[in-house]
Amino acid sequence: MSKSVIIQNLSKIYPGVKALDGISCTVNKGEIFGFIGPDGAGKTTLFRILTSLLIPDEGTATVDGDDVVKDYKSIRAKVGYMPGKFSLYQDLSVEENLKFFAGVFKTTIAENYHLIEGIYKQIEPFKHRLAGNLSGGMKQKLALSCALIHKPTVLFLDEPTTGVDAVSRKEFWEMLHQLKSTGLTIIVSTPYMDEAALCDRVALLQNGKILSIASPEEIVAGFPHKLYGIKSEKLYPLNELLKLEKQVHSTYLFGDSIHLVLQQNASIDILMEKIKTKNFDDLEWEIISPDIEDCFMELMHKT
Repeated sequence: MSKSVIIQNLSKIYPGVKALDGISCTVNKGEIFGFIGPDGAGKTTLFRILTSLLIPDEGTATVDGDDVVKDYKSIRAKVGYMPGKFSLYQDLSVEENLKFFAGVFKTTIAENYHLIEGIYKQIEPFKHRLAGNLSGGMKQKLALSCALIHKPTVLFLDEPTTGVDAVSRKEFWEMLHQLKSTGLTIIVSTPYMDEAALCDRVALLQNGKILSIASPEEIVAGFPHKLYGIKSEKLYPLNELLKLEKQVHSTYLFGDSIHLVLQQNASIDILMEKIKTKNFDDLEWEIISPDIEDCFMELMHKT
């Protein structure tokens, strides 16, 4: 399968921090690939290197066959980049921003309107409104339109749904899947584990290292333990108590419950009966199916 991005032993060091620590992976042409991880995992540093805005300290990377250091002019002409922070001109209108970015790449809105029509038509009624006065979801659509107007072959989206409402997040991912159908390679970074399931493949990233690369289904299928969901009115003190138990492999808060993994051969019934005697008489527990976040936490536990 043809590769859009090839990363080999890539590292970047800031004073006192190794933002990227020898990572390697490839992205196939025409797929939605996600770099999933919390703040500080190294996602933005990686995206800035791949779009030629930063120079790596070690390793190499290519985008559509071009080296991110040697061929930076070619890369800047062929990629679309939507940074995490809204970076368009807030004192220009929607239409003026789009015209500006089209002009930078020596094209016009009319020439490539078909590339952005499905997205831009949602904000076109507000084309005379200043970008700084748009809602979060509308800013997101404008930024995506500006990143696409020059017909890129690879689209980089750095935490594109941070700070927008749930409806706008859903609409955005629907737009990405429509764009994927055109053959565009889309590379997304996000701290939201639920968005991992919307990618074709993901790399789980933490402290500048890749913990796993696979499809979301493969990652979940590889979860090696029986997982329990525990409920109580006193979740936080219960979780702290469970951390002290030798039978516990891992435990962490997950919404309105605790996700618990036991050591091999430990009994959930014996443990729960013991905990009940410590003023937790409302305990409920059941076996549950893991998701991407459970897999991420398990990989974190191993490191």
